[in-house]
Amino acid sequence: MSADSLSTEARSKKFGAAEADGIVRCDACPVLCRIRPGRSGACSRYANDNGHLVRTDPVVLLHDAAEAGQALVPFGAAEWDGRVLDPSRTFVTGIGAGTTYPDYKPAPFIVASEHQGVETVTVVTEGIFSYCGVKVKIDTDRHLGPERAAVRVNGEEVGHVTTAEYGSQMLSVGGVRHLTGGSKKEGTVTCDALLRLCSGDAVTMTIDGGHEVVVQAGHAPIVDGTPEQRMRVGCGSATVGIFARQWLGHADEVIVVDDHITGVLTEHQAGRVLGMRPAGIRVKGRRSTPGRYFQVANPGVGWGGTDIADPLSIIQGIDPATAWPGLRLLMTSTTGEHALWVVLDETLTPVPAEMPAPVRGVVDRIGENCEPSLCTVLFMAGAGGSLRAGVTENPVLLTRSVAAGETKVTMGGAPVTVWPGGGITVMADVTRLPKNAFGSVPTPAIVAPIEFTLPRDLYARLGGHDGDVVAMTDVLREVGPAARIDPWNPGQPWPAGEVAGGPA
Repeated sequence: MSADSLSTEARSKKFGAAEADGIVRCDACPVLCRIRPGRSGACSRYANDNGHLVRTDPVVLLHDAAEAGQALVPFGAAEWDGRVLDPSRTFVTGIGAGTTYPDYKPAPFIVASEHQGVETVTVVTEGIFSYCGVKVKIDTDRHLGPERAAVRVNGEEVGHVTTAEYGSQMLSVGGVRHLTGGSKKEGTVTCDALLRLCSGDAVTMTIDGGHEVVVQAGHAPIVDGTPEQRMRVGCGSATVGIFARQWLGHADEVIVVDDHITGVLTEHQAGRVLGMRPAGIRVKGRRSTPGRYFQVANPGVGWGGTDIADPLSIIQGIDPATAWPGLRLLMTSTTGEHALWVVLDETLTPVPAEMPAPVRGVVDRIGENCEPSLCTVLFMAGAGGSLRAGVTENPVLLTRSVAAGETKVTMGGAPVTVWPGGGITVMADVTRLPKNAFGSVPTPAIVAPIEFTLPRDLYARLGGHDGDVVAMTDVLREVGPAARIDPWNPGQPWPAGEVAGGPA
């Protein structure tokens, strides 16, 4: 394909249909907008420019300037002659490329380039994903809501709470059932929430039977209006084990309060190995193994992810045959944000006292070992018919090639995790994609970039659209002047380098 075939007029003929009075019917998604001259479609991503269908967003090129030893040309700069970008170190992303809907169309860009003597092809498109959602990891000990509870935005159900992981609460938001299986409003709100989450914006969610949480990728979660600070160092038992030696000689008993596993030092194996004297303080809950207790309180936003504000309330009893007046007891949470120092009086009643400096130092060290609390948003989607047909006439061969690792999949140039098993199910950290990588269409569905990079000879064997392959130099000449040029993230592998078998 020549550079002329990438022109506005040629691409309009390929990706839209002209009607009377200068109206263009956009077939970039199933909505099939009829767009009048000077207007844009319902998604605001396609417009009618003097009878031609055009994208309103620029194609995004990622360029490894450090490798080429050249400066970047910022988006919007004038008089670019196409000579700055090194074709071998430039990657065309799916951002702004356009879609493959309906299925019979080849991908908008099928770009050939050479890397370390190996000719590669990158198939570039934007996918219309109805089968998509995000997995949200929220670093907090706070109880957000029970598992399987509905997650709501503006009152509409958009997802659910899933399993709690080590120091994190997990949410699943989106999915085809919420996008298309409920009311029109549910689908619209779900799509908007997904787009904002993927774009790095803050989204306020409420959880049935739980709490409100503000989620923003790369930022601390805000639970019931309070920003979280720390991700716990470990469960109560692990905290006891980590710091047991540092408490030895400074405290007679330590209880680390945790919603999942509360630790009691002198009963714990760590205390026994250190030869600590039993303290005779029994906590509420179900005893698991020595020094480890489950269900000491209900889940909540208090100490250690429980619903308690007074840690002494979890003490079930103090054995007078074992405990002694003057016994020094530390109670702390798994983040060190809560801590209480008490000494037993003559009646074995815990009396608050000033915490000694060595003990305070260990509590502070718990906090020091807690990582910052963050929200992580992973976009997850299945690449189906339109995408695969835009790559090859025999889509199952592409699926097998991706599963075998022969074809590299990226999203906006960012690496993805490809799930094992059938289909092409991918997951990507939204913070690793370039800005403004995601969009939406009113079907409703999320629009996201996706690229398939593979050796040129393999592309031919897969039944690829070989007649639509364009040289990178032609792409740069045609779209470069209007493209958004971003620097390559040096922490990410170069896709062509991986498929060529050489260093990234």
